[in-house]
Amino acid sequence: MQVVPVLDIKNSLVVRGVMGERANYRPIETPLSASPEPLDVAEGLMALHPFGTLYIADLDAIEGHGDAGRGRGEADTALIQSLLAAYPGTTIWLDAGVRTCVEAARIAAMSGLLAVVGSESVDGVESLRRLALTADFALSLDFRADAFLGPREILDDDSLWPETLIVMTLAKVGSGAGPDFERLAAVKARAGARRVFAAGGVRGPEDLRALADMGIAGALVATALHDGRISAADLASLGG
Repeated sequence: MQVVPVLDIKNSLVVRGVMGERANYRPIETPLSASPEPLDVAEGLMALHPFGTLYIADLDAIEGHGDAGRGRGEADTALIQSLLAAYPGTTIWLDAGVRTCVEAARIAAMSGLLAVVGSESVDGVESLRRLALTADFALSLDFRADAFLGPREILDDDSLWPETLIVMTLAKVGSGAGPDFERLAAVKARAGARRVFAAGGVRGPEDLRALADMGIAGALVATALHDGRISAADLASLGG
């Protein structure tokens, strides 16, 4: 079971995600870091456990109102390079709200990065088909309540799915309500040998074990790490 810490970054600070309502995200307060600066929060997470992967959600790029003139799909590359330099050997999964194959390929070409393509952001299935021919990437199947976000064909046609899938239930993010087990099971049943990752709602090690028993490869986690509900000992025992 791979645990992937999430850093939601808005206005160059790590914020605490609450049920996908991004307008209400505020700078994080956590015992793992004295400040919400991304490098400080990353240092706190790495002190908790030597994670091999970090997930960065560049919310300014996702929403298209980044600083310094950055638009939708344009990541904060200076920050990403700083994190990679601080933690060589760590892989960063980067969601920058890419819409096109070209934008995703630009991220995928950077050493140490895996481009995350969100169904809520991508401009259509043709971009996924083209990207699959040129680069490795992760596809995030995004849901809000019962609604799938993005072109419906992405959900219905599993031939479009790459080797790494994320099931992102936005209403579960930061809620402490538990993972979306039913939806995860449905995707896993269709995914075959692909790696499926849960995102949203993980409450503690019991949820992680339940997900592992389902064959889920890993989970994207933030709140439970900062609140201490998943401890260093838990992570060591889970191999996360």
